[in-house]
Amino acid sequence: MIITKKFIPRRTFLRGMGATMALPLLDAMVPAATPLARTAAQPVRRLGFVFMPMGCDITRWTPPGDDLETLSPILSSLAPVKEYVTAITNLELQNAYPGSHATSNSAFLSAAKAKLTESTDYYLGTTVDQVAAKQIGQATQLPSLELAMDLLQLVGQCDNGYACVYQNNLSWSSPTTPLPAEAHPRIVFESLFGEGGSVAERQAALRKKASLLDWFNEDIARLNRKLGPGDRAKVSYYLETVREVERRIQKAETDAADNPLPDLDRPVGVPAAYADHARLMFDLQVLALQGDVTRVITFQLARETSNRTYPEIGVPDPHHPLSHHGNDPAKIERMAKINQFHVSLFAEFLLKLKGTPEGNGTLLDHSLYLYGSGIGNPNIHDHTNLPILVAGGADGAMKGGRHIKYDKPKPLANLHLTLLDKVGVRLDSFADSTGKLDEVFQPLPV
Repeated sequence: MIITKKFIPRRTFLRGMGATMALPLLDAMVPAATPLARTAAQPVRRLGFVFMPMGCDITRWTPPGDDLETLSPILSSLAPVKEYVTAITNLELQNAYPGSHATSNSAFLSAAKAKLTESTDYYLGTTVDQVAAKQIGQATQLPSLELAMDLLQLVGQCDNGYACVYQNNLSWSSPTTPLPAEAHPRIVFESLFGEGGSVAERQAALRKKASLLDWFNEDIARLNRKLGPGDRAKVSYYLETVREVERRIQKAETDAADNPLPDLDRPVGVPAAYADHARLMFDLQVLALQGDVTRVITFQLARETSNRTYPEIGVPDPHHPLSHHGNDPAKIERMAKINQFHVSLFAEFLLKLKGTPEGNGTLLDHSLYLYGSGIGNPNIHDHTNLPILVAGGADGAMKGGRHIKYDKPKPLANLHLTLLDKVGVRLDSFADSTGKLDEVFQPLPV
């Protein structure tokens, strides 16, 4: 048999003045005689982490049974994607003690003990995302992507004698190198698609054009001449998604310019409502994964000790004081509403991944995300019985819809070690791990 099909490289880019755009996986990128399923799934392993600050009301979080047929109040929004989700009960962060908000944040991805210091001689450990990025992130434009919702970078001492660097940063590329996260959608957008020229030059060029996509018109037309109808439809859908995200960023910037009293707790030029800002940050993650711009992402929904309020869901109280509720039922209920709100935004993100076709499945089929907090009961700064979810298809390696309960606490580092293994990073141990949690991953039925 003579095979004549030509294919384009997986790392094909559209290029315009001051911008570069990666493309989603297309049929035309699959070499002839290569099964699409194998090409689509195996080479691209994606790992993400979403951090929920200040624990939760664990009674409203914990599913009542061994499966997710009945969801708890906080997790109820996960119903449309529960077959991709596993809840895990009784994981702990022993190295986060003595209990604090600073160590909740710092230990979540490192499982390491933070050096007690208020100065610049801080010391932690390399975080799990960066361990993964060093192996699975080297073939992409960005080895990893660090995102947050809060721009404010506090300095000095923040919590119980710990330097603010421990609360500011989830990701550390070495024990002494924290990686700052970006909260501004425009800057993230430009990191995904901007290339060449100074920031001022790119902004001036954007003012002359309605959209960054205008820069790619010639390249798009040239590419479409090489593609079949199915691939042209995929490219069109991807570009429309990029255009919609860009439009929402532009609207937020316009609204901010018209507002003489900006909110100092948020970056200038982001949507006024928390949910709209978070959705933009999640949608940017979808674009980054879809275009294979990065394969490793961390996202901090808010910093520990955040005093953000959530009037859009009827909670005008600052989050941090609510977390120290003193067992007041009214305060616990309002804190649980925040917990439920955060989870609902993650559920929307998972639905978007599920609705984005890729190869023989979807982005959700080919991704793996951990969602959770470094604190269990925030009222007492407890780092035991953490609220933890694992979501995604893991390329067919994970069966969701389950609730795994351990009789005795197990290190969260065991889960990190297992996640690394599932994306092809083999280690004997990670931080204070005592072994892998293979029971979390049961292959989906063929």
